[in-house]
Amino acid sequence: MTEPPHQSLSLKELIHDFIQQRFATKTEKLAKDDPAYLKFQEQFAPQTWLADAARRVSQLQVVTHSLKPIHPDAKGTNLYVEPRTLDQGDLVGSHCLPDDFQGDVVGNAAALDVYKFLKLEWQGRSLLELALENDDTFIDALSKNPEEAQAWVSAFASIVEPKGAPSSHARGKQMYWLVGDDPTDDTSYHLLAPLYATALTHPFHARLSEARFGEHAKAGRKARRENVAFEGGYSDYLNLAVQKLGGTKPQNISQLNSERGGQNYLLASLPPHWQSHDIYPPMRDAFRAFKRRPTVWKTVHELKRFLETDPAKNMHTRDLRDDFITMLVDELMLFTFDMHSLAPGWTADDKCELGPEEQYWLDPGRALQDSEFDQARRRSPWHEAISDRAAAWLNRQLNYKSTLSVGDLEHDHWQRQIEAVLKNFRRQLDDLQDALRDDDESLQGESA
Repeated sequence: MTEPPHQSLSLKELIHDFIQQRFATKTEKLAKDDPAYLKFQEQFAPQTWLADAARRVSQLQVVTHSLKPIHPDAKGTNLYVEPRTLDQGDLVGSHCLPDDFQGDVVGNAAALDVYKFLKLEWQGRSLLELALENDDTFIDALSKNPEEAQAWVSAFASIVEPKGAPSSHARGKQMYWLVGDDPTDDTSYHLLAPLYATALTHPFHARLSEARFGEHAKAGRKARRENVAFEGGYSDYLNLAVQKLGGTKPQNISQLNSERGGQNYLLASLPPHWQSHDIYPPMRDAFRAFKRRPTVWKTVHELKRFLETDPAKNMHTRDLRDDFITMLVDELMLFTFDMHSLAPGWTADDKCELGPEEQYWLDPGRALQDSEFDQARRRSPWHEAISDRAAAWLNRQLNYKSTLSVGDLEHDHWQRQIEAVLKNFRRQLDDLQDALRDDDESLQGESA
């Protein structure tokens, strides 16, 4: 049996190998006589780099619960709590994490190489574990000077400790929690500052990603489409939402958030949705069918009534108007999902009079059955056309039997809001279909 990577090295060799690899990465494009190369050579001398790492580790903290996901500009206390020390309740929580759970790290992203160093494993234990245990072998491997090595180990171990006194922040969330019996008594409350369970979020994201995009799940869905037997089953998580943390710089939130590309899954927390009638395809006019939805015509009516009052042209008016549009866009997406639940290929029926863009929008499953339809759909900017038609439809609804006279300016505003959502939706839908198509092709290749 071959030994895992690094396990055949001594601890000192493991440490020096890590530093050498980082030096090689930094200098791979530099000539050896380049002044910058010589500077890096000094910087990555093992004792110099370790001393600097022990200094920079104070800029990081290993945590299980972090504040940054609550608000990226919040500055306050993060916590590192061993799951086994938490109350072992019946609900799912951080206490469910195994002993070998993965902690997150927050702080200065430029110092993350120190955390990568502490994540190195030797004989089944990470260097961070060795530091926390004040391991003699680790001390001996760091420096010939025992006092210097001990100081470095203490510095590395401090990465799990909160920085400064416990504190919250104006941009963090706070809530008063009733702990007494009298809600009118101010002393009967505790002030809570919720933190984000980042160590729990990461394995949760991994499990849902595997259920959505894993090879086993793909094979299961393919078997279901083809109505054939499949062992093991697969899981679907309906109405799943994705929360993006950190924008274009997810590393500013935390290390694990960066590894997920900022993606954090949110399970649906919704009351049951009663459908009193079956879903029927709109064979002639998609937006006429859309208008028949109770929430749609009610929202349009309330928006029209609000605009007819000739409200002041201020931020409050713009925000309220955009809230109505957001509700309509949400309904448009729910309408879209309802149409996608129909059997793929319904737009190929001779009775269907929808235009090509409406077909591409409402019947994407047909693309997996009809290659000509698929190619035309890929070439078509259908999301732009649908956004334009949705905005024109809304203008007609607002102007109908009304003193309003909304025109091109309003049309362009509605269109931009609708297109932003449809464009992102199309991208995600195309990515999913590409993954399914690649999976089908690989299976066909294996069978051949």
